[in-house]
Amino acid sequence: MKISLIVAVYKDYQALNLILEQAAKQTYDNFEIVIAEDAISQDIPELVSKFSHIDIVHCSQEDSGIRKMRSINNAIRASTGDYLIFTDGDCIPAPDFFECHAKMATRGTILSGRRTNLGPGFSTRIRQGNLDTAELANRYLRYYPQVAWDGKEGHAETGLCFKPDGWIFQTFFAKSKRSTSLLGCHFSCFREDMYFINGFDESYGETALGDDTDIEWRFRAAGFELKSVKHATTVFHLYHEKRDRFIPEEEALYHTMLDRKSNKEYQAKIGLK
Repeated sequence: MKISLIVAVYKDYQALNLILEQAAKQTYDNFEIVIAEDAISQDIPELVSKFSHIDIVHCSQEDSGIRKMRSINNAIRASTGDYLIFTDGDCIPAPDFFECHAKMATRGTILSGRRTNLGPGFSTRIRQGNLDTAELANRYLRYYPQVAWDGKEGHAETGLCFKPDGWIFQTFFAKSKRSTSLLGCHFSCFREDMYFINGFDESYGETALGDDTDIEWRFRAAGFELKSVKHATTVFHLYHEKRDRFIPEEEALYHTMLDRKSNKEYQAKIGLK
């Protein structure tokens, strides 16, 4: 099964370089990287040229405000994989990331993961090349106390991962009845399932509603089940200051979303088709 990793990127080319470096170290080799750039730059083509051994597709669009949903839909159309994994441009995948999603993929199910929030100390070490993310993932139990101490956003425990078909995960995590929510920076689905709901809804404009909140309820309304891959694999989120933005129309769009939800209108108004 071919996997397409769709990476939403906006100007953090150093982090994208780290993602591509870790893609080359994956334990699963049938994949492509599709870069969904919400801008147009010369930096990414130059960066991609350094990774000629990886199948990479670069999609870009004019930098005209935050149009992440449109950018991701462009990348979905350009992708060729049977299975799609979505992440953000500041999230570095663990070495078994593709393998885990491939093993746990099942029809009618959306896999929802979590991110391990790194603090400024670990993020700086990784960006400066003083710590390899694969090393951090493979020896996470050793690093865990330091990551927890350095972290400012919590959830350091999500880096404690176990083989999805192994005894520990199957015994303690696989059968958990706890509900899960969808994060735009770490989830996956079959290609046809994304087309079934018509992709991400671009009608939410510059708000973050379409990134995870909207697409989660639409998947559920369409009959899909969400299954957690927490503690099976993770992405390491590089620390940055919060980017709080006031968007005047967000409240109105939120109520629009609630109306669509009550009517089970799971097809995106402005999407892939």
